[in-house]
Amino acid sequence: MLKGKTAIVTGASRGIGRAIALELASQGANIAAICVGNSAAAEEVCMECREQFGVRAQAYRCDVSSYGEAKEVTAQIRKEFGAVQILVNNAGITRDGLLAMMKEEDFDAVLNTNLKGAFNMIRHCTGLFLRAKEGCIINITSVVGMMGNAGQCNYAASKAGLIGLTKSVARELAPKGIRCNAIAPGFIATDMTRGQGENPMLAQIPLGRMGAPEEVAQAAAFLAQAAYITGEGPRVDGGIAM
Repeated sequence: MLKGKTAIVTGASRGIGRAIALELASQGANIAAICVGNSAAAEEVCMECREQFGVRAQAYRCDVSSYGEAKEVTAQIRKEFGAVQILVNNAGITRDGLLAMMKEEDFDAVLNTNLKGAFNMIRHCTGLFLRAKEGCIINITSVVGMMGNAGQCNYAASKAGLIGLTKSVARELAPKGIRCNAIAPGFIATDMTRGQGENPMLAQIPLGRMGAPEEVAQAAAFLAQAAYITGEGPRVDGGIAM
C-alpha cells in the first residue's frame, strides 16, 4: 500500500493520467495532479480522490515543457505536501503528420512535451526524492516508441527517447535508492485515440480489443510498490508489440 506517500502525476486531468491518479489514491497515496489546460477536470479528479479515498489531493497548472514552470510547481508541491516519493510522467501530446509534410514546430512541440517535459520533472523532483531517501519515477512511453508508426515520427522519437531516458536515470539514481521505470501502453481507449476504431492496426492486437486506462494504472500502482524493479519498461498493449 501507498498510505502516507505523495505522488505527482502529470497530465492527470483525463485518460491514463486520471486513471493513475485515482488508482494510486485508492491505495492511500496523496495526489498532486498536474495539468496544462483543463484545470476544472483536474480539480474534479482531485475531488474524487478526496471524497472516495480520503487522501489529500491538489491540482496544479504547469506546462511541463517549461524548465522554469516545472521548477516552480515542484517547489510549490514540496511546500504544500512536504516529502514526495512518486513521480508519474504521463503528460503527452500528438501532432501527427507524414514526414514530408511535418512542420518543424510540430516536431519540436511533441519532443518538448513528451521528452523534455519528463526530463524537467525528473530534474526538479530528484532533490525531493533525495530528501525523502526514496523515490519512484514512472514514465509513460508507448509501443510506438518501440515499433515506430507511419505518420508519427515525432511521437515515436519522443517515446523512444523517453525509454532511453528511463534506463539512464535508473542507472544513475539506483545507488541513491531511487527507481525509474517505464510503461509502454498500446492502443488505449482515451481521448487521444478517439476515432481510431477503424485503424487496421487494431486487428493486429492478439487480445482483440483496445485497452482501458485503468489497466495501465494497475501497472503503475504495481511499479510504485515493486522495490526491486528498476530500469524496466513493461508493455500494456494486448500483445501487439510482442
